[in-house]
Amino acid sequence: MYQRDYILRLIEQMINTLAVFFGLLKKEEFNKADDLLSNAYYMLLKEEAAFFRGIPEEELTSELLERHNYTNDHLEIVAELFNAEAELCLAKGNRKDALSWTRKSLRLFRYFDKATKTYSRVRIDKMEALERRIDVLGEV
Repeated sequence: MYQRDYILRLIEQMINTLAVFFGLLKKEEFNKADDLLSNAYYMLLKEEAAFFRGIPEEELTSELLERHNYTNDHLEIVAELFNAEAELCLAKGNRKDALSWTRKSLRLFRYFDKATKTYSRVRIDKMEALERRIDVLGEV
């Protein structure tokens, strides 16, 4: 029960952080948004942003689950943060990095979706939106 309450609090913090993040993006305050996102990694996952930013796409799940003992719930949080990274890159006009972050986010969402075996229309919609973004960005 304690573990589940902890994860729920993390998810609530993530939602609040992302709300502020998207507000900053809307105001085009990219440096503040980047700082907020960097701080979110440590606040939510107790690891510096550089650690997550340096993991190659093909090693994401093994690195996070096996070597760092994250749970599937942690992967969902990382997936959300990676999606925010992609949004920041898009806002800055950096399509190449946006594509990379989107692929990483989608990989984690797919893994989480398969591992949890719970239906979520919101998650499915998010994965479909990420797939569409990859299609558009992959054409560049």
